[in-house]
Amino acid sequence: MDFKKLIASLYTEREKLERVIASLEELRDSVYGAGAEGGLKRRGRKSMPEAERLEVSERMKKYWAKRRKAVAGSGSGHSTDLGLAKRVGAGRKA
Repeated sequence: MDFKKLIASLYTEREKLERVIASLEELRDSVYGAGAEGGLKRRGRKSMPEAERLEVSERMKKYWAKRRKAVAGSGSGHSTDLGLAKRVGAGRKA
């Protein structure tokens, strides 16, 4: 076994690996920002167009109106009664 050739081959392999690692780190820094340690770069809050915001608002108004109506019909006035009544009532059919 020729140790000199083996060691030279290992040094060559190490140099190749160091170049690959350096290029991967460079790529990572360009994507995630310099100094990133595997974490994603924060992009900030997403904005919503006015039309979409109004659409969501109307949908939620309808949702809560339906919930209030259902709870008002149950008698106790607790908002948690709606879900509980459905779960408990479903299992008690005689």
